[in-house]
Amino acid sequence: MKEIPAERRYVAVDPDDHSISIARGPVPEAAPGELLIEVSAAGLNRADLLQRKGLYPPPEDASPIMGLEVAGEVLAVGAGVSGWQPGDPVCALTHGGGYADYTVAPAGQCLPVPAGYSMEQAAALPEALLTIWHNLFQRCRLQAGERVLIHGGASGIGTLGIAICAALGATVYTTAGSEEKCRDLESMGAARAINYRTEDFEQVLTELGLKNRIDVILDIAGGDFIQKNINVAAPEGRIVYIALIRGARAEVNFGPLLMKRLTLSGSTLRAQTFAQKAVMVEEIMERVFPLLEDGRVRPVIDRVFDLAEAEQAQDYMASGQHMGKIILRM
Repeated sequence: MKEIPAERRYVAVDPDDHSISIARGPVPEAAPGELLIEVSAAGLNRADLLQRKGLYPPPEDASPIMGLEVAGEVLAVGAGVSGWQPGDPVCALTHGGGYADYTVAPAGQCLPVPAGYSMEQAAALPEALLTIWHNLFQRCRLQAGERVLIHGGASGIGTLGIAICAALGATVYTTAGSEEKCRDLESMGAARAINYRTEDFEQVLTELGLKNRIDVILDIAGGDFIQKNINVAAPEGRIVYIALIRGARAEVNFGPLLMKRLTLSGSTLRAQTFAQKAVMVEEIMERVFPLLEDGRVRPVIDRVFDLAEAEQAQDYMASGQHMGKIILRM
């Protein structure tokens, strides 16, 4: 059994200028219901960029350190935890604290590392898996044979979502910001990827005969996409918002909402309870984990940065150039 060190490295944020540095502090203990993880890799998410700027403060009981997903090795097991032991490879949705070489995570938010996966690949899974499963399959009840539109297809959530939805029998449409990204997304399983910089996705879907025929829409954009989503949605369609990058306000004609009996909803993963996220993990283990292990679904890794390069990694994410996940390596 490995010895637990007294000190860890983590990414600290200056509260005044939001600059990033590497700091040192005590290694946390595994509280009841938690695992202590020696982190090999951590995934970046847009929520980290917002938290760094003070726009997405962590819950009071969460770690103030950035980072929502990690992969590594179980170092210690808290009281009341079963099914895990020191030495097990693990990937986890953390309650903050992922930008560190040691962190804790609720055991209910931990998954085994799929066979054949690197730690960088495993670190790309937790946040995207739970976001996709909760929004598309729990909230929107996506079924095989339905059509789904995923905005922001080149993101970590988008790339993994396209693969999962296609593998589970849905027909996937998506949007992205370049022709190269669109063609890559089509090679990953999208029936049609639409370049939102040069094409109007409502017009393209209309020309394809798909206006009023999109059953489920996952949107990170908001803004001017809100009305277009309503326009293309099928009767009894379900639209869910997980971010509002193009704006939180829009003038909307809600007439089609009534006529088509649409459902509009929104969510953030961090606000869910540990119990809710544990249910997501259980369902993912049953429905999605086999797809990860047999190769039908794989996360897309764009670039891997060292922990000391966390600021450059976040700048790269903010630029929007990436395709898939950006990873920090410890």
